[in-house]
Amino acid sequence: MYKTVKLIDTIRVPPKDFGEPLKESTLNVLRESYEGRIDKDLGLLLTVTSVKKIGEGKIIPGDGATYHDVEFEAVVYKPVLHEVITGKVSEITQFGAFVKMGPIDGLVHVSQVTDDFISFNEKTGTLAGKETKRVLKEGDTVRARVVSVSLKPIITESKIGLTMRQDGLGKLEWIEEDKKKKRKGKKSKEKSKGGKK
Repeated sequence: MYKTVKLIDTIRVPPKDFGEPLKESTLNVLRESYEGRIDKDLGLLLTVTSVKKIGEGKIIPGDGATYHDVEFEAVVYKPVLHEVITGKVSEITQFGAFVKMGPIDGLVHVSQVTDDFISFNEKTGTLAGKETKRVLKEGDTVRARVVSVSLKPIITESKIGLTMRQDGLGKLEWIEEDKKKKRKGKKSKEKSKGGKK
């Protein structure tokens, strides 16, 4: 889920930036400090959008920089448990499919792709259902639900677990196929009820 948040911090503006307008140098310092960082409560900080307040600068003896209390806004992304996401499959492996969900990837383990038995084809780089013959490959667009979130300070160490085994989830083409089957089943039931009268 994307959110805009207000944050407060004390930042150090180095002497080399004293020639710049204070708001501009403050924004640069904040972007260097925050963008790309992961906070377990806020999520992944994508960008600092604006500086709302800048306090009066203080100089600490032995340091030529100024320190300012600042209030600023930033855009963050944090996956939320049970949130339904739509994303593209970025990689297929023996143990599942990685799905690009905004700025980070989540993993759909092979056991969570469908109710069917799934096998990995190393030659084609695909996952395929034994009975349904449904195939999942890199670049496919899927809908999945977030089932676990473990955010770490380093993005590559963060783990987001996804499932596609519930109704309305899976590869978008599969979802449409299932909807058509349900409509056909409903129509045939209505016809059989109508014929008995």
